[in-house]
Amino acid sequence: MATLLGSESPCTGGKRRNCNSNIVTKFTASKITGQGFSRGTQLPGGLLQERDKRAKWHGIPTLLQKLYESSHPNSDLSHAHSFLKVLSSQLSMEAMSFVTEDRKTAQESTFPNTYTFDLFGGVDVSLTFFVLYALLNSVSVTVNDDLVKDCLSVLYNCCICTEGVTKSLAARDDFVLFLFTLMTNKKTFLQTATLIEDILGVKKEMIQLEGIPNLSGLVQSFDQQQLANFCRILSVTISEPDVGNDDKHTLLAKNAQQKRNASPSRAEVNQVTLLNIPGFIERLCKLATRKVSEATGANFLQELEDWYTWLDNALVLDALMQMATEEAEQSSTDFPSPSESSDESSLATSPLRHRLPQSMKIVHEIMYKVEVLYVLCVLLMGRQRNQVHKMLAEFRLIPGLNNLFEKLIWRKYTASNHVVHGQNENCDCSPEISFKIQFLRLLQSFSDHHENKYLLLNSQELNELSAISMKANIPEVEALVNTDRSLVCDGKKGLLTRILTVMKREPPDSSFRFWQARAVESFLRGATSYADQMFLLKRGLLEHILFCIIDSGCTSRDVLQSYFDLLGELMKFNIDAFKRFNKYVNTPEKFQTFLTQINSSLVDSNMLVRCIVLSLDRFESQTEDVKVVEVLSECCLLSYMARVENRLSFLFRLINIINVQTLTQENVSCLNTSLVILMLARRKAKLPFYLNALREKEYAEKYPGCLLNNFHNLLRFWQRHYLNKDKDSTCLENSSCIPFSYWKETVSVLLGSDRTSLCAIASYIDEPFMDLDRDLLED
Repeated sequence: MATLLGSESPCTGGKRRNCNSNIVTKFTASKITGQGFSRGTQLPGGLLQERDKRAKWHGIPTLLQKLYESSHPNSDLSHAHSFLKVLSSQLSMEAMSFVTEDRKTAQESTFPNTYTFDLFGGVDVSLTFFVLYALLNSVSVTVNDDLVKDCLSVLYNCCICTEGVTKSLAARDDFVLFLFTLMTNKKTFLQTATLIEDILGVKKEMIQLEGIPNLSGLVQSFDQQQLANFCRILSVTISEPDVGNDDKHTLLAKNAQQKRNASPSRAEVNQVTLLNIPGFIERLCKLATRKVSEATGANFLQELEDWYTWLDNALVLDALMQMATEEAEQSSTDFPSPSESSDESSLATSPLRHRLPQSMKIVHEIMYKVEVLYVLCVLLMGRQRNQVHKMLAEFRLIPGLNNLFEKLIWRKYTASNHVVHGQNENCDCSPEISFKIQFLRLLQSFSDHHENKYLLLNSQELNELSAISMKANIPEVEALVNTDRSLVCDGKKGLLTRILTVMKREPPDSSFRFWQARAVESFLRGATSYADQMFLLKRGLLEHILFCIIDSGCTSRDVLQSYFDLLGELMKFNIDAFKRFNKYVNTPEKFQTFLTQINSSLVDSNMLVRCIVLSLDRFESQTEDVKVVEVLSECCLLSYMARVENRLSFLFRLINIINVQTLTQENVSCLNTSLVILMLARRKAKLPFYLNALREKEYAEKYPGCLLNNFHNLLRFWQRHYLNKDKDSTCLENSSCIPFSYWKETVSVLLGSDRTSLCAIASYIDEPFMDLDRDLLED
């Protein structure tokens, strides 16, 4: 407190020595109790001026008093504005130091002006101006836009520097909704959007978009740049809380939460609200695919690096670009309409914009495309997925992104190539890194288990798929036949092929490899398509993946997991893929390295193990095919998995590394892979042999009953989880080519209570070690 009040007391006499502290103490107490003083206007002006210099209040309480006195409907608002300008200037300097001073938190830094402003009720005084603004507007009295901007600036700077201000504003629902009405004014739009974004980021309850007055009209009034900025706000309102760490939450906790919240979440309701706004998705598609001028010249790349260093805050760039817009408006009375023609807004003809470096324009374009792609990605993953898919296809989002790919999305050189970032999409990285990751996440969501995935190809590549099917004498998949050729990519390469090309150029541990592999894998997910696999095999994808796993020295677990998953989808049931595998892994040393990578983390590689087990089972039933017999006898990978002791080893470890309390979306696949091994054993009447082997393993490890009791509990959870009426089980059926009815039946057999059944787990647990009555699944 001494730094705020000064070390000397302005008072004389023993009893009044701490009067400055008393004033502050009383204000602080009033904020807690709600009683007593609440703002500087309640104190005599002479007292405030007397204490000001020694307390180092910089005249703020006195200014607030004058501001309050001039904030009445009949007062001269120009006087109020003059006081507000001084306050805004004082607070802005502190906020700028906070933004530029290594992003120190409020607890680590001291901001006397903003502290004093808030302490003496400055936030409340500022809010009275918005009440006044609404009142005057209701009687058609125009309020100076600059006054409103300064008022917004004051509040935003307080939010930046003073802990608790943002939360207190967020608690005022009426104020938050009112802020949205200010966005109709282009001159106050940026400041309003920035403040709303900060407030919504700390708001306890997600705002309901349908509560915003005339939301549809508001959004339709935005020009394209405003709409892009608005997407920053929307991203907070349509994303489920903690969506970035979703894989880390236990399934028990998530299932319990779903039971408690059976109705659609606020985020889901907000998504529907947005989709009901006419033209909203179409305009986002145009924003995402809008072209930018090409930049050339030897200094361009270095210039871009410099902008990344300085402009790591989108607000700084937005403010500068707004200055360009305002300069253009002052020199011309022609305003763009907020309709389709506003894609090329007045910003394009601004004199200042012409003076801005080309690299800066591109950074700005990239920054807002990140926000747009994020909103589209979230909508693609929501309950209205099919509706969104239909619109994205109709508005040619994928061909548009394909046309941007080499000029904007993935130029040949980028500074981000030298930086390794984790897979968290919220990482603090350059705009270009964020843009690339968001682009790949969008493609992953677009392709995943959806027939529209073929829009990622061009017409020539679609013909190639048809030719592969014809040559193999298998029917074309229905989704390929139904693909509207007018909506696919144009140019020499489709998006999928372009991703493969850049993936091969990435450094071994680049996190882009993770997202690239996920995007390609999502194209293969669903019912296995031989033609899709061969299309990618012909482009050398399998050899590239094996190089990364075996020879590249890659140590990133995230990247390796994504490659294991992709390899599994690429090789499943495909005899040609196993033949290619054996040709690449042509020495015992290479094969041992491959096995070591698999065994180093079975959670990461279990989907590949599942693929090998399923493929082996399929090939063993095709012994009339000469090629299959040849590969079965020669392929080291198939020979390894054919040995029952190796399958049992995988089964034991898969069951041992998970339990009901630690199951997550990420590791539940281990449970399903163990089930696949046992289902295939059951088909061949070997289930008792496998269960007995697990029992013997328990005794050998001197933990009788431990493994089988754990597996029993896991399967009971499996029943509750996958037999839930809302659970989509088609992915299990499609990925394994085993009817879901057989999954359910096998689990029921394993959980049978008849201890005389050789296929029931209970039969293999001795009575002293029985733990089957213990219910670990209760909420």
